[in-house]
This record gives sequence, C-alpha cells and structure tokens, in this order.
Amino acid sequence: MAEAQLFVSQDEFTCSMCLDTLTDPVTIPCGHNFCLKCLTDCWDQSQECSCPQCRHTFTTRPELNRNTLLNEVIKKFKRPRLSPPSQNYAGPGDVECDFCTGKKFRAVKSCLTCMASYCQTHLQPHFEVAAWKDHKLVDPDRNLKEKLCEKHRKGLEMFCRTDKMCICLMCVVTGHNGHEMVELEREREEKEVSMILFIHLKTDSRELEHILMSVQREMEEIEKSFTSLIRCIEEAHRKLTERIREQEKRETEKAEGVMEQLKKEIEELKRREAELKELSETKDHLHFLQVRATLHRESHSSFEFIEMRPLIFWGCSCLVSADLDWFLLIVCVVLRPHSQISSLVFFSLLSDFCPLTLDINTAHRVLRLSEGNKMVTHAWTKTGYPDHPDRFDRYVQVLCREALTGTRCYWEVEGTASDLMIGVAYKGLGRKGQGVECVLGKNDKSWCLQWSHPQYSVCHKNKQTVIRAPYSPRIGVYLDWPAGSLSFYSVSHTMTLLHRINTSFTEPLYPGFCLNGYSSVKICHLTPCDH
Repeated sequence: MAEAQLFVSQDEFTCSMCLDTLTDPVTIPCGHNFCLKCLTDCWDQSQECSCPQCRHTFTTRPELNRNTLLNEVIKKFKRPRLSPPSQNYAGPGDVECDFCTGKKFRAVKSCLTCMASYCQTHLQPHFEVAAWKDHKLVDPDRNLKEKLCEKHRKGLEMFCRTDKMCICLMCVVTGHNGHEMVELEREREEKEVSMILFIHLKTDSRELEHILMSVQREMEEIEKSFTSLIRCIEEAHRKLTERIREQEKRETEKAEGVMEQLKKEIEELKRREAELKELSETKDHLHFLQVRATLHRESHSSFEFIEMRPLIFWGCSCLVSADLDWFLLIVCVVLRPHSQISSLVFFSLLSDFCPLTLDINTAHRVLRLSEGNKMVTHAWTKTGYPDHPDRFDRYVQVLCREALTGTRCYWEVEGTASDLMIGVAYKGLGRKGQGVECVLGKNDKSWCLQWSHPQYSVCHKNKQTVIRAPYSPRIGVYLDWPAGSLSFYSVSHTMTLLHRINTSFTEPLYPGFCLNGYSSVKICHLTPCDH
C-alpha cells in the first residue's frame, strides 16, 4: 500500500521553547508538546510546574513520557524524500534504470553495493528499507561493471599497496592475505597529496630556473655595461693622449722657433759686443758718442722680447689623479660636452655649489628652524618669533638670507612630504596678507617648483606647467643669473632635468620654500663625492 503523503509544514512540529523541530516530544495534560530536555530544564529551574505556552499550572509535577506516535511522525517528516518521479525517459548519453520494464526511465543514482542504477521510483526503497539505507549511492555511472571484481563479481572497495591494484573484500581473505591494504578513499587522498607536492616541486623548480635565468641575464647586462664603460675609458684615454701629443707637437714647434730666434739674438748681441769693445778702445770722444747713439737705436729697434714659459699639457694631471670621479668628469664634460645633461649638472654642482642658510626673520610662526638654520619643519603650534616686517604672516613660507645676483649657484634640498614648493623670489615678494602677491610662483616676483607626489609642476605669474617624472625626495636647483636660467633637477642615482625656466632677472634672488601639512625641508651640504 502506498504511503500516505503528509501535507503539513515544519512549524507544526516546532518546540515553542527552542524554536527547533521537536526532539523526543512529550505531551503534557494541557495538550501542548515540547522537547523532553527543554521542558525538563525549564521545570528544574522553577518553583512551580506550568505550561510554558498557555501558563496552565499543575499542582503536582506531571510525569513526562515520550509521545511515541508523534515521534514517528516527526521521523518520517525529517526523512529525506525525493520529489515525485518525473516521466523523463533515458535519452542518448543518459544512464538507464536497471529495474524499469519496457521503455526505461533515466537513472538518478547508482548503488555501488547493489551494482545497479535506479530511477526516482525504484530508488525509493533505499530510503525506506532499513537493510538498504547503508548502501553507497553515487551519481549515475554507466561503467559499474568496471567497478566489479572480475573474479568474485563484488564491488572494488580496497586498494592493495603490495600489488598496486583495487580489490574486493573477498580478495582480501583469498588472494591478498598479509598484504598492505587501505580503503580507496584513503589511497586517493594520499595520491592527491603526492600529486600536489609534485606539482609544487615542479613549480618551485621552474621558478628557481626562472630566477637563475634572470640572474644570468642580469650578469650579462652588467658585463656588457662594464665592457662598454671600459671601452669608453679607453677611448677617452686615446683621445686625451692624441690631444697631449698634438699639444706637445705644437709647443715643440714653438720652442724650436724660439730657440732659433734666440740663437740669432745671441749672434747679434755678440756682434754688438765686439763693436762696443772696439769702440771702447778709441781715443776720439766725439766718435765714441756718435757711434754709441747709433748702436743704442739699432739695439732697441732690432731686439724683440721673447716670452719664455713652461710647456703645460692640460689634462696630464687627470691621468695620474687618484680621484676617478674627477677624471670621468673631464671625460664627460670635455670630450662630450653636450651628450649628457647629468654631466653638465655635475660640473656645475662641483664648481658652483652655494651654501644657503634660512632667514629666521622671514619664517612663518608655525615653522621651526634647526640644524644651524639648514632645516625647517612645519610644527603646527606657533613659535615665539617676534614681529618683523619680513615675516610671512599668512602663508607657511621662509626665505634664505643669501641674495644671489650676477653669479651661478647650485643647491639641493631633501623633503619629507609630498606637497612642497621650492623656488626663488625677489626681495619685494609680499609678506603680509593672503593675496597672490605673497605666494611663491603666483606672481611676477617669484618662480617655483611644486613638489606634489606623484607629479611636479612649475609656477610663475600664477601659471602652472605640469611635469611628468619619477618622484624623488631630493631636488637640485641651478641658477645661472647672468644667462637668465633657472633649472630644477630630480636627484637620485642619476640627475634628471625636470624643467628649465629662461627669463631675464633684474634683481637679486632669494631661495625660498613653502610647506604644506606635516612636512620638512633640509638644505643639503654638497661634497664632490655626493654624486
């Protein structure tokens, strides 16, 4: 007889205390149902016995017995049930039900214990018959025969590590007694771990090989760079040698001409000496004076002063100098003066470095100067600086004491924030108020580089020019006042020209800085070894 369908909801079998499906349901005299444990715990903690749902009080504690009928109904309600069988007949590629007669339905499960496939209708006993509930169900499999032992026609459930093969339980006691055996699941897990380790080892090996190849390529690039540098030095040495020899040849030719002229002068002097000696022996005073005057005029008209100077071969000292940086500087600047901007800047750095000092009388009251007035920090809290007509009272700025005019100067600064301004200004830059006449770069009295990560920009007369370049915490400034040139450089292991301003300066210029937020700027002390 077909089992009657229960058209009830889960809420009808819910305990009102734990709000979950009833477990070991008990029914008390008022007719309400609860979990045995929930109700027992409730009454054990209370002085009186009452229904937790309707609050009916019992004079004596009722005996609690499990409601067997309700418990069976709940079990059936909890039992997993398949949806009503849909009339899906097996098509091409589907696994057919082994128990359908006539036209077969599509199988929804295969049983590894029965070694058969079932449609929804014929699979139902596996959920209802107690002896079949422990069978192992899997997704439909058309190759169930491959999972049978050829000898005993039983399911393959074990793996023999000794013979490296899958076996059934009959094989365990008949032909593989004493062998090392494990369950299929365990063997698969260990094999998967081995596969993963193998893949990781192969991956690590390939990564190591890639790293070694990268190192090899890097070594080859370094070797090429050093080879190129050696060739450059050799070429520079050859050119310097040729120049020295050419200069030596020119100086030798000049010296030979000088020697020839000296010989002629010596011969002329000897001749005049003989004439004077002969003249000194005459007794005629008038004749002596007349001839002496003639010889004196001829001597002054014919004698030429010959400048004698040592032969100086420019560059020889560089060849024996212990300072290779100076030699490379001469190679880059003299032999290739226009090939690399960094070489020219390096030359300016060595020859035109200008030490600067911050002017405390111009510093805004939230700026703190330190390290001998070489460093300025945005302190936020006001310092005790006295009033001064040169002090900035609105914008957080400071100028240097040095007035730069009619010369070439180079200096470098390091910043600890990404929003700074570095530039130069005339002394007439405004100090009081919040107008543009007081801000670096916003007027015709100042020029500046805004140092805002990840970009730079140059400002003058409130016009901004954006510059795209790698960020560097160190900036170099080169001022060529006579030529009207102001250059900004990004300084790291190399020097990169960010921007050059060409104009005409009419007054002395004062280097200055504008700080925003938590920031600081330090004026660097430059030595020949810094680059």
